[in-house]
Amino acid sequence: MSASRVAALSAFVEGAPPGELGEVIADVKALTTDDAGLIRSLGPAFQRYNEEQFTSTKLPGGSQQVLVSSHNALGDGRYYDPESLKSFAFDHIDQTASAPQSYVPESKHTDMVKSLLKAVGVHANEHFPDAAYGVYPTEEDSSIAIVVVSNKYSPQNYWNGRWRSLYILDPSSGSVTGSIKVDVHYYEDGNVRLLTTKPVSTVLSSSPASASEVIRLLASTEKKYQEELNRAFASLSEGAFKGLRRQLPVSRQKIAWEKIATYRLGKDIGGGWSR
Repeated sequence: MSASRVAALSAFVEGAPPGELGEVIADVKALTTDDAGLIRSLGPAFQRYNEEQFTSTKLPGGSQQVLVSSHNALGDGRYYDPESLKSFAFDHIDQTASAPQSYVPESKHTDMVKSLLKAVGVHANEHFPDAAYGVYPTEEDSSIAIVVVSNKYSPQNYWNGRWRSLYILDPSSGSVTGSIKVDVHYYEDGNVRLLTTKPVSTVLSSSPASASEVIRLLASTEKKYQEELNRAFASLSEGAFKGLRRQLPVSRQKIAWEKIATYRLGKDIGGGWSR
């Protein structure tokens, strides 16, 4: 297969909306039925997607979600979970874990990682539905990566969404950098996708940092960002969205803009109209 074709198809894989990688794979297969080795050739794209999206899975016989990311990668397709202290193989195409083994990471930040794991678990379960999280020493062991992902899928209502938080903590200086990313896909009678990124850069008030102070900072940062998103949605409803609409939609009925927040994007705004 040509490099340009692999690059084009890899872009489809890496751009898959939350919870829709299986559909993207099916579409790619349907479009390229002449190439039996196509999916194998896209292996690196699947790996980049899963690591970037913080894909969650369960270990064989396990009940808790574990993460796949570049921060807990061991190489050769294996990753580790700091809570169960196990490593596992991960199939990037099927998104399944296998072959768990005992694994204890070595780090000078072991005590801090344990404290943060407990605190992040409480935070994630309190504020996010179906959350998965992990706390990992960075490769050079100078910092600690805190990862939180929450997925909410509702294909029967034509939408899927994902929240991702990544924070890199330097315990010695108290600096925290990272980002919050939100990805929502809505596809009822249309195709609308929200992709946002909020950079994070701050310094804790005390050094060395404590787990409780780190979690207070994370909770405050995420709450402020959620409030920013709410204000942005309200502004879009009253401004940009209203300006984009024609005076009368194809249904020939005026839109009640004061009720715009309660509409379902495709069906209700169109008054139930369909071609």
